[in-house]
Amino acid sequence: MELLLAPLFFALLLAVVPKKFVRLAGIVGTLVILGITIGHVITFSPNNVVSVFNPNATTKFGLTFKMGYDGIGLFMVILTNALFPVILLSNFNRSIAHEKSFNAMVLIMQFAMTGLFLAMDGILFYVFWEMTLIPIFLILLWFGAPERKTILTKFFVYTFVGSLGMLLSLMALSGLTKDFSYESLLAIKLVPKSAFWIMSGFFLAFAIKIPVFPFHTWQPDTYTVAPVAGTMLLSALMLNMALFGMVKWMIPIAPEALNEMKFLIISLGIIGVVYAGVIAIKQQDIKRIFAYASISHVGLITAGILLFNTEALSAVFLQIANHSLVAIGLFLAAGILENRLNTRDINAMGGIAKIAPKFAFWFAVTAFASMAVPFTSGFVGEFLILKNLFSYHWVVGLIAGSTLVFGAIYTLRAYQLSMYGAPKISSFEDLKWNELAAFFLLSVGIVILGIYPQIVLDFVGPSLVKISKIR
Repeated sequence: MELLLAPLFFALLLAVVPKKFVRLAGIVGTLVILGITIGHVITFSPNNVVSVFNPNATTKFGLTFKMGYDGIGLFMVILTNALFPVILLSNFNRSIAHEKSFNAMVLIMQFAMTGLFLAMDGILFYVFWEMTLIPIFLILLWFGAPERKTILTKFFVYTFVGSLGMLLSLMALSGLTKDFSYESLLAIKLVPKSAFWIMSGFFLAFAIKIPVFPFHTWQPDTYTVAPVAGTMLLSALMLNMALFGMVKWMIPIAPEALNEMKFLIISLGIIGVVYAGVIAIKQQDIKRIFAYASISHVGLITAGILLFNTEALSAVFLQIANHSLVAIGLFLAAGILENRLNTRDINAMGGIAKIAPKFAFWFAVTAFASMAVPFTSGFVGEFLILKNLFSYHWVVGLIAGSTLVFGAIYTLRAYQLSMYGAPKISSFEDLKWNELAAFFLLSVGIVILGIYPQIVLDFVGPSLVKISKIR
């Protein structure tokens, strides 16, 4: 249980930490949590399911409080807990890092996300799912741009409606099982029509959080008005909950609807790849470029999930890791540009590479990873997903493959216009120590996964073999 409770402990500890030590305490707390997680990873066998908390108690509503992890659950925990300190480090020199409320909300969010990945009960999963919304909403409300209130209202309504869909699906299952434990939910046999509506309720919640076209309209505005740290949390971590939920919960609970839902969801995913890619090319705001790029990338991941075979699902988790690393790097670059230049318009930038060569280099590394060039973390995962989509149908694979073209265009355009061309500024501060350290850590992860993706594939593979057999 220390894996779950450690973030909550450090969040409460911040209340007595002097303000001048708050930002350091936040990073130290996340590093301790990472150390605890590494301890679990070292002793874990990918073929096992480890119980973290399993009391012999069931409430009258069927809640069991069961918690544990298999390979994919622990993978999501280690990815999440490895990225929290990087996010705090990258924002170490910003005023937000000195705020107790910000650091406390980050740790509470870490607590809720860990609980979600460990949940082995449907209602418990839902509770942690809802709990993650509170800290991120408050971070955006307290530290976002002045025009944030209307946009945050839209964000809240979207996510609330999606969560209601998931809750209704769980309630519909309540009459078919004695409790909401993961094993009991998987044991339910549904007729195809019922399974369709059950899966639809889950998908609504997950599609909004990812977001999948056409449920994406809250995302670009929210990412834009959020502080850089908030955008990183949303794009690199929170959407992973929905991708994980599709694999772990949505399809295994209602596999009878997979064949009926497969074409629809894959179609929405690849429409998002093309639509968001085209929109990203037309944007002038660098934060919005990367926001639409995120929609395009996760559209491909979503399509890969619905193929629901071991190879495609393994590639999905590799791409989840890649997207998380790249999203932090790209939004860090966008935040640096906005902070130094007081603008996000790429047409007002230019010539920065000569003034700030360190920034130009590390931004380029992240940009190459975003384009999935060989020896970066995105190459193998994207290749395997596209390969399986071609196997599903060559037309689907061909359309999905356009991500390679669109990704290169909008990424290189954003990089070239901001870094090269005629200088439009007289000075630009190069990377600070914490920004350099964050880029370096992200790049190490990008290169390691690019050279040796098997470290992820072997870790999640046994769990995915079991899950893919459920249908």
